[in-house]
Amino acid sequence: MNNPISILVVDDEPDTLGLIQLTLQTAGYQVQTAPGGQAALRIIRQEPPDLVILDIMMPDISGFDVMRALLKDPTPPPPIIFLTAKSGDEDQEVGLSLGVTHYLLKPITRGILLDSINQALGTPTEPDLPL
Repeated sequence: MNNPISILVVDDEPDTLGLIQLTLQTAGYQVQTAPGGQAALRIIRQEPPDLVILDIMMPDISGFDVMRALLKDPTPPPPIIFLTAKSGDEDQEVGLSLGVTHYLLKPITRGILLDSINQALGTPTEPDLPL
């Protein structure tokens, strides 16, 4: 039996965190959540998930700083998707230069989020075909 893919969702907004968690659990993923960057670093270092969905603007440390900290670790980080309201070109350039797999903007549709996860994990995506 295969273990479900584990995803860590990091966001300081409880409503956003809950909605993404429900969406991913419904899609069959094992989901863990963290309310900020410090908690995310602890979880990633103790029991690395298969993928991380990370907000940038958080009160303790930013998603950018989480990425910078992970890049200093001897073990490469799992694939990371930024999901943020920061839409500026400069922010996107910084995120991509840090090695995030995708830079997605809030609000996001369920389909785009799941497709981005599949791409980041290298898993095939089944097209939505009419019956």
